[in-house]
Amino acid sequence: MDNAPVPALHEDEPHHNDIAHRLNWLRAGVLGANDGIVSVAAIVVGVAGVTNEPGPILVAGAAGVVGGAISMALGEYVSVSSQKDSQQALIEKERRELLEEPDEELAELAAIYQSKGLSVETALTVAHELTAHDALSAHLSAELNIDETDLVSPWHAAFASAVAFLIGAVLPMLAILLPPADVRIPLTFVAVLVALAATGALGAWIGGGSKLRAAVRVVVGGALALVATFSIGSLLGASGVM
Repeated sequence: MDNAPVPALHEDEPHHNDIAHRLNWLRAGVLGANDGIVSVAAIVVGVAGVTNEPGPILVAGAAGVVGGAISMALGEYVSVSSQKDSQQALIEKERRELLEEPDEELAELAAIYQSKGLSVETALTVAHELTAHDALSAHLSAELNIDETDLVSPWHAAFASAVAFLIGAVLPMLAILLPPADVRIPLTFVAVLVALAATGALGAWIGGGSKLRAAVRVVVGGALALVATFSIGSLLGASGVM
């Protein structure tokens, strides 16, 4: 029984780390799209509160789309770069400790598995075998939950964030520019709030939370942003400042 072969993992079977990684990217994409919807909608609605002319609305919206996408990409790049630098520093620290203090590191690895419920003897056996196979990977996984071959990519994060923002920004731009002037504001409000409800529910579904609560939360926040910017635009237009 002790010599029973260990079943091989099939390449097409989903693994927890892969699923978690993809869900994180999907969640980031939903948030980026949500930002694109709210940010650009607030800009174009604010300008529409001043003028019904499509030219100024288009220019302001286009500027918001480009500036927002670049800002999202830059922010994501800086954030993920810092995360990657931290991960690499931890990897180098662990590699150095394995070279300088192999016995202490072995005892530490055994203690980790012992804390998870293994007996002292079994934990030590596991630690010995994992160390013989790949000491660095064993310690990174057990101590830090890091996979050296799967570090975050700042460029991928920046690109995904920018694309998600652009996709989200398309809706308010079309909603404000395509309908006739007398209905473009109410149609934009409706289209934006429906889209926000959908992205909120999708984000909650990905995270396993309440879809209704999340949808209400983003719809209320988006509605406040639209009302605020439209009110400011209308006040500036009525005062003759613009």
